[in-house]
Amino acid sequence: MATPDFIRDIRAKAGHQLLLLPGVSAVVLDDDGRVLLGRRADNGRWSTVGGIPEPGEEPAVTAVREVYEETGVRCEAERVVLVQALPKPVTYPNGDRCHFLDITFRCRATGGEARVHDGELLEVGWFAVDALPELSEFARFRIQQAPAEGAAWFLPAGGV
Repeated sequence: MATPDFIRDIRAKAGHQLLLLPGVSAVVLDDDGRVLLGRRADNGRWSTVGGIPEPGEEPAVTAVREVYEETGVRCEAERVVLVQALPKPVTYPNGDRCHFLDITFRCRATGGEARVHDGELLEVGWFAVDALPELSEFARFRIQQAPAEGAAWFLPAGGV
């Protein structure tokens, strides 16, 4: 995910100190039940699509925007799948430290053609849920939660 300008501005003043940042992930399903994945340019791994909301942007709007910007696929956000503070902060090669709070949306594809649409991905593809490529636990857990109906998943106060 490219670093938004407003984060660059904060970093200019805050240096490498730990920042708590919102993140949004999208599990996009097509009419055949396949999931849209992108192979990331930064680490070469397949994953769901995601990004950071711009100031004042609603998280569902972020999910839809990021999917289109990165893959060329148009979608609608249907429901919140989960809300989760990621277990560990991330330290980037330049020393910046971030701890992400992720909101994941299940989205329904409505148009467009899956293709690499910007420099953040190397490949884009649709995958049957029972034939996914190797994925991180982050992506796999979100995909597993997406079909469920009812309340979004979250870790209750006090842990599991």
